[in-house]
Amino acid sequence: MVESRVEQLKGKLVVSCQALPHEPLHSSYIMGKMALAAKEGGAVGIRANTKEDIKEIQSQVDLPIIGIVKRDYEGSEVYITPTMKEVDELMEVRPEIIAVDATGALRPGELTLDAFFHQIKEKYPEQLLMADCSTIEEALHADELGFDFIGTTMVGYTEQSRNDKIETNDFEIIREIVAKAKHRVIAEGNINTPQKAKRVVELGVFSVVVGSIITRPQLITKAFAEALE
Repeated sequence: MVESRVEQLKGKLVVSCQALPHEPLHSSYIMGKMALAAKEGGAVGIRANTKEDIKEIQSQVDLPIIGIVKRDYEGSEVYITPTMKEVDELMEVRPEIIAVDATGALRPGELTLDAFFHQIKEKYPEQLLMADCSTIEEALHADELGFDFIGTTMVGYTEQSRNDKIETNDFEIIREIVAKAKHRVIAEGNINTPQKAKRVVELGVFSVVVGSIITRPQLITKAFAEALE
């Protein structure tokens, strides 16, 4: 059942509906309406943060969800679903896919990605998991571990990928991951035009996640305002 729902993401658009506490649109109610607007525009899936937002989104749209919990822990750079506490919270609302940071950084408690992956699989063996990666090496490692989906979410956001851009040289990072990975690849990060979204799907990704350029009006406005300065 879950797999058939996830299959509808193939070749299509997932919209990331997130607003952090310091952002103007921070509200589960607003994220629910944002997801509804995304669905009306043609999105076939939603990526969302926190069980509260996901629960509200599920009441508004019947679309598969990639769930995360963003939470900071002292002493760790990992903030996307960093511990079992966040996984347990997400399992209360059962998103079709749970995404976790799959970079090389250690999690709270000095836990490696490998150990964390096995922890999740032991407790929730049927749950589909997505790896949010920042480099080709991380993506291929997550693929070997057995993540169901390999994402390019963190490219450019980590020390090891600081100078990387997901779209450099016709999405060469994505092309290499697609060519070498056994599991389905989801393109995410800096896909900020319809043309880029179309291109990555042509390159063979399973699905494409688009966020800020659709759902963060303060950032969209800033781009326009800066262009006029």
